[in-house]
Amino acid sequence: MKKINCIAIDDEPLALTVISSFCKRKGNINLTTFSEPHIGIENIEKQKPDIVFLDIEMNSISGIEIAKKLPKECVFIFTTAHAKFALEGFNLDAVDFLHKPFAYERFEKAIDKALRRLESQAPQSKPEHIIVKQEYNNIMLSTDDILYIEAMENYAKIYRIREPYILSRTSMKTIMSMLPEDKFVRVHKSYIIPLKNIESYNHNYVVMNEGNIKIPIGRTYVDDFINAVNSYRHQ
Repeated sequence: MKKINCIAIDDEPLALTVISSFCKRKGNINLTTFSEPHIGIENIEKQKPDIVFLDIEMNSISGIEIAKKLPKECVFIFTTAHAKFALEGFNLDAVDFLHKPFAYERFEKAIDKALRRLESQAPQSKPEHIIVKQEYNNIMLSTDDILYIEAMENYAKIYRIREPYILSRTSMKTIMSMLPEDKFVRVHKSYIIPLKNIESYNHNYVVMNEGNIKIPIGRTYVDDFINAVNSYRHQ
């Protein structure tokens, strides 16, 4: 799971300590804290965090003013001891308003709301399809349904997760050129696999998570396979 990058700006060190502690308890969060608001603003522009925690009343600048300068896609949560600012905060489209001192359970609820906001803002990927020929028919095939592809003499046998396999005269090279290169990899002259279906692997073979199928890795394909797996993990 991708880590959530967060920035917290508060001129009270104790408040930053509490937020840091709660983020560690929640897990899967990278947090950077700033007690100097103007430095925090500069780092928001550089780091483009997923979530920003903002105190409202600070000595040099108001968190309200910072919120007005945030990128449109930035999700932010106000943290303040002054409830009177809540309405103005929500008018700026803050995800939540944490009234100090707040308990972990309340903090977790705010984080979960922020994650739902981030998910709703993320562009929804459309299903991808390729078209292969089977006998005299053109078959539209969802790439999400491909378990693996095996070369068999002059045919490519495309095994599917939810449907029967397709036997096509389309070459492996042509099929590989049609598939999204960040999601599929050729591991052998006779095999193409989707990276998302890998359960385990070593330098000799890969095990698919559907049906516990073991597929060999050709010696000349090992480096490309490892690079593809590492790139896929960091998407």
